[in-house]
Order: sequence, then structure tokens, then C-alpha cells
Amino acid sequence: MRATVVIPTYNEVANIAKLIERIFGAAPNMNILVVDDNSPDATGTVVSRIAQINTNVNLLSRDKKEGLGPAYVAGFKKVTSDDKFTHIVMMDADFSHNPSALPAMLEKAKYHDVVVGSRYVRGGATEGWEFWRRILSWGGNLYARTITGLPVHDCTGGFNVINVKKLRQIDFDRMDASGYAFILELKFMLAKAGATFVEVPILFRNRTGGESKMSSHIIREGILAPWKMRFLN
Repeated sequence: MRATVVIPTYNEVANIAKLIERIFGAAPNMNILVVDDNSPDATGTVVSRIAQINTNVNLLSRDKKEGLGPAYVAGFKKVTSDDKFTHIVMMDADFSHNPSALPAMLEKAKYHDVVVGSRYVRGGATEGWEFWRRILSWGGNLYARTITGLPVHDCTGGFNVINVKKLRQIDFDRMDASGYAFILELKFMLAKAGATFVEVPILFRNRTGGESKMSSHIIREGILAPWKMRFLN
């Protein structure tokens, strides 16, 4: 197995160097691709300096901020163009996803196409969220799963390991979600492509530095996206 963590960033200078160190601590043979949307806080500069020392770290610099979906698509296209990689790990830059879960998730990836780090199976949980945020996330996942029929409880969770062979079957140009609905859309398209899924419980912690990317646009997109997937795909 040869895996790459794809990490979209925008203004994550407070977290990115520590996160890279923690990833290698949990999975020493991992590769890392940081996709930075021209962060004004010099996130890209920090990653570039690390990449000069560690050849397993790479930076993909984009011209402007376009959202989570386009950043991931750019990273996916770069990784899937290289035949040496077998799996892609999706991971947030803000320490909400603990790198210590990587070994268990990578082990499951030997037998399943998509491994979901799940907040909503036995043993999974969230920490540091206000009550309204927990209800919004739990209810949103139930809503999305009911409409789309996805075979997982955590439809919008961003900590995932995906087999590159299945990812190559996805037409990224058909994907138009820019926020966290992109993750739902990706899982939906992988399921349609026949991917097998398994969930691994994780503890999701609220970000430890930087600013939250949650917005009213992301919430509206999340409400509409499941219906678009069901009836337009």
C-alpha cells in the first residue's frame, strides 16, 4: 500500500507544521500533499520549507480560495495521475481528525474501497462542539443518509481513506459542491461506482487553532445537495 494524505488548507499556519509532524509520527511511510488556496497567512510558505527537507511532503499551490471541493479535486487529479499511489487519505488541517487513527483506517483499507472515520457509529464521538452544532451535524447526516441511501452513518465526515482505483472511476467535472457537501457527493458517487464501505469510530475534536470554515452557504448547500444527487445523478 502506498498512500497520500491530501490536506486542503486556507489560513492554517497555526496547525499545518504540527499536523505534518503528527501524521509522520502515526504513519512514517505516508506521503502528504497540501493543497493551499493562496493563504495570506503564509501556510504555503511553511509547507514549501518542510517539503525542501522532506521529499514525502509536497505542496500544490492554487491561485485563489474556491472552497473545499475544488481544492480536493485538484489534489485528487494530481495524485491519481501517478500510478505509484494506491490510496488517498482525506483529512482536515485543523486537528479535528487525529492522526493516531491512521493505522487502524489504513489496515481496514486493505479490505474495503472506502474507510470512513465515523463520529456516528459505536465508539465514535464529537468533542468541543456547542449543542446546536452537534444537533446540526447529527441531524444533517441522518437527513443525507435517508435521501441518498448511502451505506454509512457519517455521510459528511471528512476523514476518509479511498482506493485510488475507485477514485479514478469518478468524473470530477460533474461535481459542483464547494463546501462540506462535496464529501457527501463524493461518497455518493463512489457508492454508485460500486465501492465497498466500512466505518471506523473516531473522536472528532473541534479545531485547536485558526478560524472555522462553517458558513451559511455551506449549510444551504448541505440542505440542497442530497436532493440534487438523488434526482440528477
